[in-house]
Amino acid sequence: MTQTTPAEMERNIVRYGELRPCKTAFIDAHTPGSDQKENFTIIGGGVSESPDQHVHIADKIGFNIGAAGQPPKCRNSLHSHRTAEVFFVLKGRWRFFWGRWGDAGEVTLEEGDIINIPTGIFRGFENIGTDYGMIMAVLGGDDAGGGVLWAPQVIEDARDHGLVLAETGRLYDTKKGEALPEGVKPMPTLTEAELAAYPEPTTAEVVPNYVARYWDLMALADHQPAKVIGADAILRDRPGFEVEFLTRGSVDGSHTNEAPEVLMPMRGHWRLSWDGGESVLNPGDTCNVPVGLTHSLTPAMSGEASLYRVRRTEDAPGATMPLS
Repeated sequence: MTQTTPAEMERNIVRYGELRPCKTAFIDAHTPGSDQKENFTIIGGGVSESPDQHVHIADKIGFNIGAAGQPPKCRNSLHSHRTAEVFFVLKGRWRFFWGRWGDAGEVTLEEGDIINIPTGIFRGFENIGTDYGMIMAVLGGDDAGGGVLWAPQVIEDARDHGLVLAETGRLYDTKKGEALPEGVKPMPTLTEAELAAYPEPTTAEVVPNYVARYWDLMALADHQPAKVIGADAILRDRPGFEVEFLTRGSVDGSHTNEAPEVLMPMRGHWRLSWDGGESVLNPGDTCNVPVGLTHSLTPAMSGEASLYRVRRTEDAPGATMPLS
């Protein structure tokens, strides 16, 4: 049995108000329309291309937790992942779009909604709300599939604004006098033949199979945790982790996690208790529960309470499961 002091537990909790952003995390950091976004790497190495990125908890737990914060009308450019990329909206209203040019389909997500974006397609997202917005992310695999693949036009636009991505995956800012090291080449863009292999799923294919709505989850989690992402979940997938949704009515008592488990409150304040202490988790906080810890969760006060729980599974991280 794991013995954990309150001080040790606090080192496993990243508080929302203590998140440290990076504004130079990706290749579009200087591109107009994308130059105000902030990237957060909370657990694991993430996919940042900048040495300036702060990593809050460097533990390798089989998946990564991150976040993106953006002011209104700021967008994240079209890119692709080889492993799962899951977002839920913590604050604001967001438009997610996909396709080679971002016009194959789109969906708007409100606070608490979650999307498991299919691997192998170009995707982007934009804050279409009126205030600063925040989306929380789960990325499959310790190395998140080896990083991001950018649509060719994103790399070309970035070069026009002074940022060059090396074949090593690191960014160099020519406006600061940086240059690619000798012997290091720029990241090659995908060929037309490679681009032709990228699917262009329709909205009718994506929304029913990869999006779950907050208020539906609130209803489904009335008496037991709702299985959101998993082999037999609402969103059927086996990305190397599973996602559950808990409410006041579906807290499931004390248990011991035999695999990495991350708690991410959406609404309300949650009391995490274990033999040795307790702590209160607030919306936007992220808790990396120590493996082997017997613990329980209960809402700490009255009112709306909801929480996403992510657990590693034995499935290897990789491509999204096919629709059929």
